[in-house]
Amino acid sequence: MDMLATLAKLQSQFFNLMRIAIFIVMVWIGGLKAFQYEADGIAPFVANSPLMSFFYNNPEEYKDHKNKEGEMVKKNIEWHTQNGTYSFSYVLGTTIIIIGFLTLFGIFNNRLGLIGGLLTAGMALVTLTFLITTPETWVPNLGGDMPTTQYGFPYLSGAGRLVIKDIIMMAGGLIIASDCAKKLLKD
Repeated sequence: MDMLATLAKLQSQFFNLMRIAIFIVMVWIGGLKAFQYEADGIAPFVANSPLMSFFYNNPEEYKDHKNKEGEMVKKNIEWHTQNGTYSFSYVLGTTIIIIGFLTLFGIFNNRLGLIGGLLTAGMALVTLTFLITTPETWVPNLGGDMPTTQYGFPYLSGAGRLVIKDIIMMAGGLIIASDCAKKLLKD
């Protein structure tokens, strides 16, 4: 019983831990958007998204200019520069960092925390749409010789496994937003 009571008493601290966790993830991932390899890595998601592809100049050409993670092929980098890949990534990264700070500031200010929580949930929801719009989120059919080759739904690729985890971010954002809303209603 003592453990249950202790857990119940710590609930507000766990909300703050969630705020800090979201902040760490958002600032880290947002900060990485300033690097070429990360901007190259999000190109398939953005190029295939009806919600974001308009940020690129030639989204339909991204497959011809993909760099492997950490690879620096000059002609591909030049294409990404002209395509708007890097400038979009910088703006997206800055936005993600701001959302992280808003969520963290919910420890001290419920209005900012509410905004941060809702933006976190909204961003995660948009990210989850990539499971529908981005072919790279599913294991491709590579024509294996076994009759039970595993590809397509439900076999998530590395990109798909990265995206599906945003369900947790969406839930965390909603939990934070609801905690802030509850406190705002009490005031």
